[in-house]
Amino acid sequence: MTVAEHIAVNIVMPDRAYAAHWDAIVVPPERKERLLHHALLAWGVRGKIAFEMSAVHGLAVLLGPPGTGKTTLARGLAYTASQVLQARRCRLVEIHPHGLMSAEHGQTQQAVSELLLQHLPELTEDSMPTIVLLDEVESMAVARSAASLSANPVDVHRATDAVLTALDDLTRRAPHLFFVVTSNYPEGLDAAFLSRADVVLDIGLPDAEALHRILVDTLRAWGAAYPGIERLADDASLATTARALQGVDGRQARKLVPQAIAGRLECALAPATLTAADLLGAASALARTQKEVRALHAH
Repeated sequence: MTVAEHIAVNIVMPDRAYAAHWDAIVVPPERKERLLHHALLAWGVRGKIAFEMSAVHGLAVLLGPPGTGKTTLARGLAYTASQVLQARRCRLVEIHPHGLMSAEHGQTQQAVSELLLQHLPELTEDSMPTIVLLDEVESMAVARSAASLSANPVDVHRATDAVLTALDDLTRRAPHLFFVVTSNYPEGLDAAFLSRADVVLDIGLPDAEALHRILVDTLRAWGAAYPGIERLADDASLATTARALQGVDGRQARKLVPQAIAGRLECALAPATLTAADLLGAASALARTQKEVRALHAH
């Protein structure tokens, strides 16, 4: 597998397929604002102020459990940036890093360097503002502590060295690149990698208010296809349903609506017959399942 094959997406925004991504993720607005502002600042300041003085690497780190919307938010950033940049264009490049971690000695470091220092700059040589999305970056930036060294091959740690070298080089040589990386396991990230981040954002589990907003948005979307369901978005009991969901991620919260619909044969055949009681019952069942899963993990 060549390094080029690790580029999963290469799209120039605006692309309408990504228009809803930014708003779909329900997090405190200031977190989205910080992410967008850091990207715009990085594109604007690098090349004008020496890196040694600005210390702007062009790197944002999104942390949080699976299902909290980190990847979707990064994709939405590219679209949103295209709406505010003067040229109204922004590229999104997604890299899938897992296959780079070769079992062959020395190959991982070489592959990481080739991808980041050669292929990526060539792919974006037009200098268009570019969001580079790296999911689950802990596979590439493993902590180089003594404990981690005992658990990971030396070659994996050399890959971390390659990532750090690439970030330092690209911030000077390719200031149009802004990296957004995600991690479900921040404890496994290298300290030197995190110190290079311009911003680290915790995209945690949604609270009851955020869950309520997610349910409202989801019900209204379903209502566009099945008129009548949207009435439940204004039902007073929806707040109780949202509270029952506390502890689940945003993805699971959106899945509550189809799960509730599938709970009754009549409703599965005619989704518009969904009731508030169906939603609350499905939320309670999901909460019980989550509790049982956490208990299993605790043992």
